Amino acid sequence: MESDKKSRCEQCIIRQFNSLRAMSKDELRKISETKTTKTIKKGDPIFEEGEKLNGVFCVRNGISKLSKLSPNGKDQIVKLATKGQVLGQRSVIAEETSNLSAVAVNDMEVCYIPKDGIVNTLNTNPNFAVEVLRHMAHDLKEADDVIVNMSQKTVKQRVAEAFLYMKNNFGEDSDGFLALTLSREDISNVVGTATESCIRIISEFKKKGYLKTSGKKIGIADEKSLLDLVES
Repeated sequence: MESDKKSRCEQCIIRQFNSLRAMSKDELRKISETKTTKTIKKGDPIFEEGEKLNGVFCVRNGISKLSKLSPNGKDQIVKLATKGQVLGQRSVIAEETSNLSAVAVNDMEVCYIPKDGIVNTLNTNPNFAVEVLRHMAHDLKEADDVIVNMSQKTVKQRVAEAFLYMKNNFGEDSDGFLALTLSREDISNVVGTATESCIRIISEFKKKGYLKTSGKKIGIADEKSLLDLVES
């Protein structure tokens, strides 16, 4: 993790996407004086499961995968965090070790904010406290949806849904392939299945004309069929 140039929180458009938008200019100025901006290379960890966090990470650029290690040693990816999202918030506020690991999917730029600035503002700014609660509630809803998907949808439905999610949230490149390129192993960790099973399903979807591939890149060729499969 490499330190990079500093940017001012009160001038940063990224804060409009997270709970920092509820801070006053004076509070943001104090945060700016203590935070550091870091560059994280693809594949490097931001923090590990079980780590004691002394601050939160605000994503300025790039994508991180948040995952939990299962008893059988397989990672379950529970969320993909992108620009504007704050990582480690729950652990810092609850004063617990991190329940998840965060690893950079591509090169990232994050701002590290020491916990004192967050905790002090929680105690003095009720609007900020409400915003933090709102974001935590949203995270709980997403966790509920993951549990329901795992228990009620087939692996094929979950794979189809994962590709639709990536298209809707991260877009496509100029050639019509998904802008976010995940490894086959990462995709299997998102949907909760073996990598071999995921590879077979991707191959089946390609033969049926649902997907197209070029090396590691994957594109959606028939969005309607994928939607029909998810909703069937």
